[in-house]
Amino acid sequence: MDGRAPLLRRTADLAIDYMSGLADRPVGRPVDLAALRSSLDVPLPARPMDPETVIADLAAGVAPGLVASAGPRYFGFVVGGGVPAALAADWLTSAWDQNAGLYALSPAAAVAEEIAGKWLIDLFGLPAGSSVGFVTGATMATFTALAAARHAVLERAGWSVEDDGLIGAPPISVVVGDEAHVTVFASLQMIGLGRARVHRVAADAQGRMRLGALRETLAKIDGPTIVAAQAGNVNTGAFDPLESIADAVSGRPNAWLHVDGAFGLWAAAVPELRDRVTGLAGADSWTTDAHKWLNVPYDSGIVITRHAAAHHAAMTLGASYYVETTGGERDPYNWVPESSRRARGFTIYAALRSLGRDGLADLIARCCGHARRMADALREAEGVTILNDVVLNQVLVRFAPRDNATSAEIDEFTRKVILAVQQDGTCWLGGTTWRGMGAMRVSVSNWSTTDADIDVSAKAILRCRAAVAAEAIPA
Repeated sequence: MDGRAPLLRRTADLAIDYMSGLADRPVGRPVDLAALRSSLDVPLPARPMDPETVIADLAAGVAPGLVASAGPRYFGFVVGGGVPAALAADWLTSAWDQNAGLYALSPAAAVAEEIAGKWLIDLFGLPAGSSVGFVTGATMATFTALAAARHAVLERAGWSVEDDGLIGAPPISVVVGDEAHVTVFASLQMIGLGRARVHRVAADAQGRMRLGALRETLAKIDGPTIVAAQAGNVNTGAFDPLESIADAVSGRPNAWLHVDGAFGLWAAAVPELRDRVTGLAGADSWTTDAHKWLNVPYDSGIVITRHAAAHHAAMTLGASYYVETTGGERDPYNWVPESSRRARGFTIYAALRSLGRDGLADLIARCCGHARRMADALREAEGVTILNDVVLNQVLVRFAPRDNATSAEIDEFTRKVILAVQQDGTCWLGGTTWRGMGAMRVSVSNWSTTDADIDVSAKAILRCRAAVAAEAIPA
């Protein structure tokens, strides 16, 4: 094995050591940026170095800058961990080193994606025969879905955007909710439809698109139309009224409904949460992240479309040296923006098979229960307000220094509490601005989080709040 076996065993030991201490290490801590740079910024050697030395030095050098985001008390953003089978499959994916661009490059990677995609369509209750692509994350998944939408609505209008571009094309109206995620706008920017040209629809107090406002907006526009709805608001976890939105869009002669479900789409896999996504199957495309609630290692985004032909037309490419398929083989490059890429299907396949339907449903439901437990523990304390209805895994928290504090004072106090929690290291969470108010944002997405993790984290948050309040009181 050319001496690789000792290196890989040593590397496995380093990984195992890190994982075994993950639950006990500080989740986030202040980083000495200069020291971190200094530990890695060594002169590039002129001659080859011993690989074991390189890996040992790398592990030691990066250690102070690693965030325990794969651990059970990381509540920042919406970040999952790695269920054991997915982590192991990810290691094998690197060892196998398959290029998942063409079937000819890796029949194994192509078929793993095919089967994993079929399972996902079934779990989400989406139309049989929908097409699936495996991309880096929700941004590229949304990019792909909206590119397919762009193709479809312009083709119906007699225009080939792939051949002729957008110059001179019939204009496309894009309708989004007022709480649409930034990745939707980034995708519109990349496909040439623009971030600022959208029609924004008012949202309610939880961030849900207002149906009446949507209908009023649609009544004012003609021609090709793309509507982007949301399953799981990034702050509140709320869901747009998908069934009613689908009805409103389906009545138009040339429209496409996309659902951004970066983490909320997984509610469709949980019997007691399916009411949140009623009408989901009535859309034309959907996006989600497997590295969020499926808990596979980064990176792993998923795009699904009802209209395989439009999806294929928007993404496919070719070259004289590509090996043409002759039967029912699936070339993965036909469904994503990339050609050469990592074989992401292996980890998704392993995660889904290891969890099964019941295990996946339990993972998601458990996280939602943890979010409610966190909200209940915090709201009992003086000066704490929970801003959202905890309908999923998101909790928005606001801290007041005293009863008569102004909104600006509460914003500043909340910011200080968030910073104190981050420096404390018991758990890690971030801040956000919701309806003009500063808030702490708690996202529970990790498979390994327990009730005990929630309890110790809630106590740490309240302890930090008390410490910040004490600092504000003159001696």
